[in-house]
Amino acid sequence: MKKTNPYSLTFGKEPVCVIPRTIQINTVCDTFMAENPPQQIYMITGVRGAGKTVFMSEIQKTLAKQDNWITVELNPAKDLLVSLAAKLYNDQKLTALFKNAKINLSFYGIGVEISNTDPITDIETALTRMLETLKKKKKRILITIDEVTSTENMKIFASAYQIFVRNDLPVFLLMTGLYENIHALQNEDMLTFLYRAPKITLGSLNISSIAENYRQEFDLGAKPSLEMAKLTRGYPFAFQLLGYYTFENGGNFKKALSSYRAYLEDYVYEKIWSELSANDRKVMHAIANSDTGKISDIRQDLSMESNEFSPYRDRLIKRGLLNGDKHGYVSFTLPLFEDFTIANY
Repeated sequence: MKKTNPYSLTFGKEPVCVIPRTIQINTVCDTFMAENPPQQIYMITGVRGAGKTVFMSEIQKTLAKQDNWITVELNPAKDLLVSLAAKLYNDQKLTALFKNAKINLSFYGIGVEISNTDPITDIETALTRMLETLKKKKKRILITIDEVTSTENMKIFASAYQIFVRNDLPVFLLMTGLYENIHALQNEDMLTFLYRAPKITLGSLNISSIAENYRQEFDLGAKPSLEMAKLTRGYPFAFQLLGYYTFENGGNFKKALSSYRAYLEDYVYEKIWSELSANDRKVMHAIANSDTGKISDIRQDLSMESNEFSPYRDRLIKRGLLNGDKHGYVSFTLPLFEDFTIANY
C-alpha cells in the first residue's frame, strides 16, 4: 500500500508531520487550567501560514480531554452570541442542565418551549444564565474563533465577553488573526480591554527541528537535511510545502524546488503582497535590493530619515515579514520573498 504524504498544503489543517510549539501551548493551557486563572483570553497572531489555526487546535484538543472543559468553535461570519448559545444548548451533555434551569431559548429557535417559562429575548441574558449554570457544575468553556476581523459581529461579541469575564463567569477565549486585523479590533473605542490581552506571535520554527524531521522522513544525512531545512527559513507553511513536494518527488528535494517556489508565489505571496500599501512595497523592494540589510544604507536608497523609515520597519516586523533582531539591520523572514519582491515591484 502506497504511503500517504505526511505533509499538507491545506491552510489550517493539521498535517501528520508537525513541529509542535510545546512551550507556548503549555503556557496557554497552564494559565487557563489554573485554579485562579490570571488570564482568560489569548490572541494568536502571525503571518499567513505561521500555523495559527493548528496552534489553536492543539490547545483546544488538550483542554477538550479534561472532564470539566467544554470547547466551542465559532464562525466569525455569523452572529457569535447566538451561535455560542446554540452550540452550548445543543451539546447533548448540557441540554438537560439548561432545561432543568428553565432556560427557554425558543425565541431564537434554539431548543424547545419549556412549559410555564417565558422565552428569554435578550441573548446576553440567556448566555449569562447558561454560563452561571455551568459554573455551578464547575465547568469551564473554551471559545475559539479563527481569523478574526473588526466586524460588527466581532465587536458585539467582544463587548459581551468582557461583561462575562467581569462577572466572574468561567469563559475563556482564543482568537487568531493577522496582525493588522487584531490591531484594528484592539483600536475599537469600546474594546480597550483587548490591549491588555496577552498576544502570542508565532514566528519561525526551529531549523534544527525541521532538519531532524526531514532527516527521519526522507532518510537523509545530516548535511542535506539541514540544507533542506534552511530553504524554509523556519516558515511553518514552507516546512509543509517543501516536505510535500519532496515526498511527491521520491525524496529528492532539489527536484521539488521549482514546484515549491511556484506554490509559494501563487498561493501565499501574491495574497501577502496585495495586502501591502504602495509605500510598504517600496520599502520592501529597497530591502530586497540591499546587499547588506543595513538600515542606514536602505534609508539612504529610499531618501528617508530615521523617523520616516521606522514606522514602516516596525509595521512590517509586526506583520511577520521582516526580522529586526540584529540592531541596525533588517532581513526577510519568508523564503524566496526577496526574489518575489524584486520581480513584482
